[in-house]
Amino acid sequence: MSTVLSEQEQLRRQALQSLVDLGIDPYPAEEFEISANAADILKNYDRDKLNYKNISIAGRIMSRRVMGNASFFEIQDSSGRIQAYIKRDDICPDEDKTMYNVVFKKLLDIGDIVGIKGYVFTTQTEAICVHEVITSSSNCKNCRRKNIRCFYRSGITL
Repeated sequence: MSTVLSEQEQLRRQALQSLVDLGIDPYPAEEFEISANAADILKNYDRDKLNYKNISIAGRIMSRRVMGNASFFEIQDSSGRIQAYIKRDDICPDEDKTMYNVVFKKLLDIGDIVGIKGYVFTTQTEAICVHEVITSSSNCKNCRRKNIRCFYRSGITL
């Protein structure tokens, strides 16, 4: 019995293979420790900004806005959604920009689960946002739209 994959599933499997080819484990076994969740940050950030200078949060990518060497994306965890910001030079301080230009911009997709380490800030439009500054993040590649068995785990260097 053969299974026919949709075009989207074929593209996701190609992205999965590209991650493996780059030496990235798309389903790491290590646990990703989270220190905050979306609802907590959105509710308490304005009155207690000092507690959000070094946080880790994990969630599923729900939307992405790539703008050259910086990007905004929205993640959803068990408590809600929050915007995240990633800048190429923050996660790729050396000359090799592969992790941003290839992994983030081309291989990660809506539905994938990522972990973010960084700090919370307010954007120019007054939106509360998590700025990713640490290069270790988690990844769980979503290759199918149904029956997803993904957990908040860590492992890749993004």
